[in-house]
Amino acid sequence: MADGRDYSHDGPTEKCGVVGVSLADRNAARPLYYSLYALQHRGQESAGIVTHDGFQQHSHVDMGLVGDVFDEDDLDQLNGPAGIGHVRYPTAGGVNNCCAQPFSVSFKSGALGLAHNGNLVNADELRDELESLGHAFTSSGDTEVIAHDLARNLLEEDLVRAVKRTMERIHGSYSLTIMHDDMVLGVRDPQGNRPLCIGKVDDGYVVASESAAIDTLDGELVRDVRPGELVLLEKGGTGFDSYQLVEPDNTAHCFFEHVYFARPDSIIDDNLVYEVRRNLGRKLWEESGIDTDVVMPVPDSGRAFASGYAEAANEDEEADGVEFAEGLMKNRYVGRTFIMPTQDERERAVRLKLNPIKSTVEGKTVTIIDDSIVRGTTSNQLVDLLRDAGAEEVHMRIGAPAIVAPCYMGIDMASREELIAAGQSTEDVRDVIGADSLSYLSIDAIADVLGQSRADLCLGCVTGEYPYDIDGEPTDRDVERPTVGERTLADD
Repeated sequence: MADGRDYSHDGPTEKCGVVGVSLADRNAARPLYYSLYALQHRGQESAGIVTHDGFQQHSHVDMGLVGDVFDEDDLDQLNGPAGIGHVRYPTAGGVNNCCAQPFSVSFKSGALGLAHNGNLVNADELRDELESLGHAFTSSGDTEVIAHDLARNLLEEDLVRAVKRTMERIHGSYSLTIMHDDMVLGVRDPQGNRPLCIGKVDDGYVVASESAAIDTLDGELVRDVRPGELVLLEKGGTGFDSYQLVEPDNTAHCFFEHVYFARPDSIIDDNLVYEVRRNLGRKLWEESGIDTDVVMPVPDSGRAFASGYAEAANEDEEADGVEFAEGLMKNRYVGRTFIMPTQDERERAVRLKLNPIKSTVEGKTVTIIDDSIVRGTTSNQLVDLLRDAGAEEVHMRIGAPAIVAPCYMGIDMASREELIAAGQSTEDVRDVIGADSLSYLSIDAIADVLGQSRADLCLGCVTGEYPYDIDGEPTDRDVERPTVGERTLADD
């Protein structure tokens, strides 16, 4: 059955993007709108903005791309200098309006809006408990679970303590932008799995999933939100307050943000994504470089890797030198509206999206660089395309380790049964995709380039061991957590 997704690429699917804005004396709607455009790559199913004018909350949320969801009238009706926004790709909950975000609700303690990037691992347990207490849910997503728990805590505590209580009860990955009446907050989970940063604009402050959103507003990146930190943007855009609510022993930064998801021009955890990818490409040459006539990227995500790989190859005195070339041209008009209801159509879709430049590859040995291999369908088709165009040899190099397990942290990656590398050796995968050789980047290379230890990265999809307790899966660390429903907030 057709589901409207783009199966012409084999890689993981984007998660979500969040943003929050607090300004001095102008409406936040347009800055939020521009920010969501900058974060559109993180989710294309729905988009939404919630603002507050000091008296009441205003909301517009719908299915579709940012440019389709909002028009001038919509933005004009979103009054107020404070607001939050969201773009979504569903990883928990359905593909429909009820799961679109930001989620908003009014209750005794005021109006609450919440936007979430990530995935909880105990959402069902919390939902059952809250339903037993009389909470009625309108969606199947975990964002509403967070909103209900926070609303419940706000009936008993001030804003900061209420957020802390909720953080102690929700487990998994999350970056949140929250609006309580006209107060805007940013929250990052205690292990920092999802990115979130703070920016300053002329008349206020911004929190966003990526710094590219701040750049779009002509703002200045201040810093990343720290794991376990709550950032509270002051009303009137005069500054922000910081509360370190949880002190983590280790982080669990998602390395795939740097490999695939984030925009190359974003800075995440003090690293420019473009330079990370180039350096990963250099490591790829050091670990598994092979002399060929041409090195080419799979557009667009393989480009920075291939650039670094080719640069390192040409600096290597023992190598013969290599030509870096764009050997595959991308049809940018084949996107999410191209529905492929059968597996055969999905396998052939790459021929609509990518076309080889015959003069670049004909009669030559070729190394093709991609960011990842998930199902293997696209890789197989790319190898066939290049051979059909006259390539004498086709070697594939991957700027990430082999993906052997699913992601439970908010990435729509694939089930274990669909992952081509799960239970297969590199040589087995090479044989399936038809390449002359295949090599992946090592986990140690990822950690080295990011300047972090393996213990501070989430590597679940490439090791099968996760930084969170997930039913039926091993964990890579010992984590003590309160039982759901247990109140653990210290009287501080």
